[in-house]
Amino acid sequence: MKDWLTAREIAAEQLPDMPASESAVIRLAGRSEWDGSALARKRPGRGGATEYHLSLFPVLAQVAYQQKHIVIELPVKPAKAAPDAGLTARAQLERDARLAIVAVFERFSRTLKLGYATRVQVFTDKYNAGSLNIEPWAREIIPNLSKRSLARWQSQKRDGKVNALAHDPAQARKGTGILETANDGAVSAFMLALLGHQPHLSGHHVRTMCRSEFGDTVKVVSKGVETEIPMPPVRTFQHALKGLKEKHKVELLKLTNPDRYRSHMAPAGVGMLRHVTDPNQLWQIDASPVDALCIDGRHAVYACIDIATRRTVWLLSRTPRASAVALLIRKAILEWGVPDVVKTDNGSDFVAKDTQRLFASLGIEAETSDAYSPEQKGHVERVIKTFQHDMATLLPGFVGHSVTDRKAIESRKSFAQRLGEDDASVFGVTLTGPQLQDHVDEWASVVYQHRPHAGLKNATPFATALASTKPVRKVDERALDLLLMPVAGSDGQRIVTKLGIRIDGHHYMTPAILPGTAVFVRQDPNDAGRAYAFAQDGAEFLGDAICPELSGIHPETLVRAAKEMRNELVEEKTRDLKADMKRIAKGVPLIERALEVARRDAPNVIPLPKRDHVHSTPQISAAIEALGERLNPSQPLDPAAAAAHRRLIDEMKAEDEQQLFADTDALIRRRQAEIEAHRTAHLPKNANVVALPETSRERYRRAVSFRKKLDTNTLPAADAVWLGGYEQTAEFRAQQGMHEDFGDAYLS
Repeated sequence: MKDWLTAREIAAEQLPDMPASESAVIRLAGRSEWDGSALARKRPGRGGATEYHLSLFPVLAQVAYQQKHIVIELPVKPAKAAPDAGLTARAQLERDARLAIVAVFERFSRTLKLGYATRVQVFTDKYNAGSLNIEPWAREIIPNLSKRSLARWQSQKRDGKVNALAHDPAQARKGTGILETANDGAVSAFMLALLGHQPHLSGHHVRTMCRSEFGDTVKVVSKGVETEIPMPPVRTFQHALKGLKEKHKVELLKLTNPDRYRSHMAPAGVGMLRHVTDPNQLWQIDASPVDALCIDGRHAVYACIDIATRRTVWLLSRTPRASAVALLIRKAILEWGVPDVVKTDNGSDFVAKDTQRLFASLGIEAETSDAYSPEQKGHVERVIKTFQHDMATLLPGFVGHSVTDRKAIESRKSFAQRLGEDDASVFGVTLTGPQLQDHVDEWASVVYQHRPHAGLKNATPFATALASTKPVRKVDERALDLLLMPVAGSDGQRIVTKLGIRIDGHHYMTPAILPGTAVFVRQDPNDAGRAYAFAQDGAEFLGDAICPELSGIHPETLVRAAKEMRNELVEEKTRDLKADMKRIAKGVPLIERALEVARRDAPNVIPLPKRDHVHSTPQISAAIEALGERLNPSQPLDPAAAAAHRRLIDEMKAEDEQQLFADTDALIRRRQAEIEAHRTAHLPKNANVVALPETSRERYRRAVSFRKKLDTNTLPAADAVWLGGYEQTAEFRAQQGMHEDFGDAYLS
């Protein structure tokens, strides 16, 4: 629709309230001063006639003109809707129709000098009356238009909520079907479980299973009332199954076809290894059967890819085995250097002890991906696919990439066999395994490494590796070959005996290794009579092991030489030992050394006297009586002798008491002297010294000495007053009880 018209075009429209001739329109423009306004312009191009904007026309003329020329259709560039994968096709059509109507209304009312309510009223009336040019699809979706709906749509568009304009009546009823709500959703859940268990069940099968599970009726809620209805017909089940498959397609695919789910719907990261920027920082290894036959059968191809540079190394093997992995690692290390990390899957050839031992010996960190998670080593998976589709397709003996291709080729093979043709003629097999290996190596070095790679920003693997400045860790080829040698038995562990090392029923003599030594043994594949013995961790070479039977050496000659070497070895190892033994023999006897150590370890503790009581038996009493007759005769002493005996006992008691008092006073004086000596030695002069507090035992000793002096009337009055008060305390009674239990030894 044109917004600018000349006088001739205006007259040709025959609009109401407007002149019907060109001259009359020109005179109207002159009277209304249209020419001097900003809404009049010279027409570009030839002629130079004046054009007038639509907004200069009377309202009725504007409405009539727009009614005639405006068209409600989907815009060429529809308003961009917020992404919403949940919108159905019907909902998107509903949204687009409403957006188109809003856009037309805004254009319709742009030039009308009327209020908003009037413009809405005029537009809705014209729309409902069918006076506007409306495309059939829009009229079918929105047959009638109300003022409130138009205003609401404008508001939603203005707020950017254009997807809120979408509406699908079928979606509004979604989840309210009979089978979806029957038995509180139990029927729908059971049907979904049936699809997960057997996705090929038909509607008839599912209905039969539901009748077996729930009976011939189901419970539904209609207008808030629960009722029982007969089991719906098969057609209803077919529609319900279609909806379940659409709604739960991801879950069902995960349960029924895990491989397809993993390749099409499982989360996959892009650029997850962009932090790997240095060559040999990370390698990935995997294997796959080659999609081509050789004369000596079908081979498996092992691929190793350096993540940072995308270089590849390939190795063919008849069967997957740990030795093939070792040879691939050897080939890659000799060409690129030693890697930091090698990532593999959980295949038996990758997690074998020999493979893990090789990684440990070379100082390579081995990582394994989770089971059934090929996406964790996607780079090597992708390069194997590139090899199969880029090179294997060109090989003679190609057997196809998929099961479908292989079935077709097998059918052709079966038909050819009926005609008497062999496999070589059917498939064109002409290559042997070594020839195929040569072709693969040349393809990797000539084609693949010079091909631009998107992951390298379109650089080639060759150029990327060449640009790296990281030092390459190299390994001596001979040492690498030795590390690749097979181990003895399953784990290579052996114990050296006087006969040497036993391997496969043969004894290998080890004169340089003492008996009883645990060793790790590798066998020389080129010399059956030689083996190499290392420390158990493989980090130290201990010596050669020679089998005279297999090496062609006379056993007597080898045994004689081994004895001489063993004697020299033992003599060297025992020379210092013998000297130490002589020094020990001439020194202090061992018993004296032991007793001296025991004396140092003995605790420096004096035990307190134990509480005791007299133990007696009839026999003990009789023995005491026999001895007492000699010490205490049964005949009584005369009075004079008895008096002398009592005096002697009294004198002995007095001497003991005086000695006890003297010891107590000496102890107090000694303690005071020790305190004074400590103060003199450690404290400055004129320092205030606080005496250590007197212990309860020392106070009790003082009280005992004061009691003796009191009995002899030699105790000062002040000390007598202290003694009287102290004897009333609980401390005195406790100390007195201990004195009675342990005797005078307690006071010492």
